[in-house]
Amino acid sequence: MIPAMLFLELFKNDREIGKASYIWQRKFTGNRRFALSSRFDGGCDSRTAFGCSYEEGRRIFELQKEQVKLVLHLSRICFIPGWRYFPTEANRKLRSIVKEIQSLLRGIISQREQAMERGEIIRSDLLGILMESSFREVQQHGNKNAGLSIQDVIEECKLFYFAGSETTSTLLVWTMVLLSKHQAWQARAREEVLQVLGKKQPTFDGLQQLKIVTMIFQEVLRLYPPAPLTVRAPTKTVKLGSMIIPVGVQLTLLIGLLHHDPNLWGNDVKEFKPERFSEGISSAIKTQYSFIPFSSGPRVCLGQNFAMFEAKMALAMILQHFSFELSSSYLHAPFPIITLQPQYGVPLILRKL
Repeated sequence: MIPAMLFLELFKNDREIGKASYIWQRKFTGNRRFALSSRFDGGCDSRTAFGCSYEEGRRIFELQKEQVKLVLHLSRICFIPGWRYFPTEANRKLRSIVKEIQSLLRGIISQREQAMERGEIIRSDLLGILMESSFREVQQHGNKNAGLSIQDVIEECKLFYFAGSETTSTLLVWTMVLLSKHQAWQARAREEVLQVLGKKQPTFDGLQQLKIVTMIFQEVLRLYPPAPLTVRAPTKTVKLGSMIIPVGVQLTLLIGLLHHDPNLWGNDVKEFKPERFSEGISSAIKTQYSFIPFSSGPRVCLGQNFAMFEAKMALAMILQHFSFELSSSYLHAPFPIITLQPQYGVPLILRKL
């Protein structure tokens, strides 16, 4: 398993932060209307995952985005037996996207393998880390099966995009919704950002000093966890209390329900109160697993530190340049489908500072 902090190391260089910041700044230039999208996240995730293969990586991420939309569309008819085998336009398109993603990733991986065999320096991006780890395992054990297979590497890169881009975008959306409703907290967050960063580009060390922004994100993650549920399956028969859970049974943990339990969080559980986390997560929770927006245990989200860092960078740059509020056309309708989405979108009014 790759330590989550390695993802943070990929962006510790302030030049890399500057590249990501430039993507975000261009999103704002000359725009009066604002649509919070995953373009910023896709840019960061693409560069972090593939480094110098950024353009190829971006194409993969665009395909995955289209793939998610098709899956959501097809989920409406998934109850029909054998629906996935019907020669519909959507099914044919989905299969075509899967093949193209596999082909592009295999091409990038093949280039990296050839470079490693020539003894070239391995790039410090996600793909490089995965392949270096696998290459080292093979060398140590003298067995090609000891390391990650190409398919394993492909799946890890695909997962990094979906988990890193989709959920971070969703977290930013709900954060801006709540800060629009609670202007005092928006003002406090902006004051902290300007005090620490001024109007300069965010730096790694500067983002780590944003205590109020961190508190806000933690409260948003409690109220609107981007992934509202998680599924686990036992690898052997286990006993939970009086229940016997055999292999093959899937357990669904409703994270959103856990985060809204008044027995764990008090009678103000539905209120937006970032001050709950003023002394850190450990002081805010009653039990170890009361707050698990990134899951917990051996299967905890690998990129949670990277996701928080990325979200802080985006919010800090918004607060530096804009104040914002909800449009009167906004309808509050959290919609849990894969991630917790605003069903009717989030129209925002931004005012340049």
